Amino acid sequence: MLELPESTVLASQLEAALKEKQIVSVKANSSPHGFAFYSGDPQNYPEYLEGKQVSGVSALAGLIEMQLEEYRLVFGDGINLRYFSAEEKYPDKHQLMLQFSDGSVLVAAVQMYGGIWAFIEGSNDNPYYLAAKEKPSPLQAEFDRNYFTRLFYEADPKLSLKAFLATQQRIPGLGNGCLQDVLFCAKLHPKTKLSAINEEDVENLFCSLKQTLAKMTEQGGRNTEKDLFGKPGGYRTVLSKNTWKSPCPVCGGEIVKQPYMGGTIYFCSHCQPQV
Repeated sequence: MLELPESTVLASQLEAALKEKQIVSVKANSSPHGFAFYSGDPQNYPEYLEGKQVSGVSALAGLIEMQLEEYRLVFGDGINLRYFSAEEKYPDKHQLMLQFSDGSVLVAAVQMYGGIWAFIEGSNDNPYYLAAKEKPSPLQAEFDRNYFTRLFYEADPKLSLKAFLATQQRIPGLGNGCLQDVLFCAKLHPKTKLSAINEEDVENLFCSLKQTLAKMTEQGGRNTEKDLFGKPGGYRTVLSKNTWKSPCPVCGGEIVKQPYMGGTIYFCSHCQPQV
């Protein structure tokens, strides 16, 4: 699933591949998916988007936004994006296909669930989209110690660290995938309550959040996800589906996998004791 590092990498790749290209053909919802969510009727997307030129692509937290003259096209965190040159064959099944004037194609396919929104700039009032636009990213200087400390102490102290980091759009673009390594590097357990950690822990969490997400981004995203050309990211996850059967890289202990809050958490009980 797209999180902040991957959306940043994909937006950069998309801009390099598509900027100033014109869309000549659009197919939307040609392979219906029960958990593909569109803004408005996808049958209208050809009318909206055909003939439009790509002026830029931006990462908005875990979202990707394409600027298409007066329109915006946004892809949510459950969307797989792949780019194909004119000579390459692209998949028959997809939830959105854009063909460009040079014959290249961008295909968007839903994983488990995902949103695709085409709209005139300024008309999208989706709260997730607005939060992604308005709140600072941990990759930006505006997300500083004062901002993070305020977020932390304004939250309900009964929340767990996972709930604090990955719910209520407190930090848009940070989800269950990235937070595993953020918490491991901070030596904090995902189930630990905010009320149980001290000021030093808060500082360690802030530093880990900034540094871990920056490293993930600089290395092309996590190796559990793929980029615009189907290549896994270069950041080797410490805690993920790829590593949990391996020993902890710090202490050699067992990495634990547990269901929690509708997802899966990974942790080292020695390096990340629950308090």
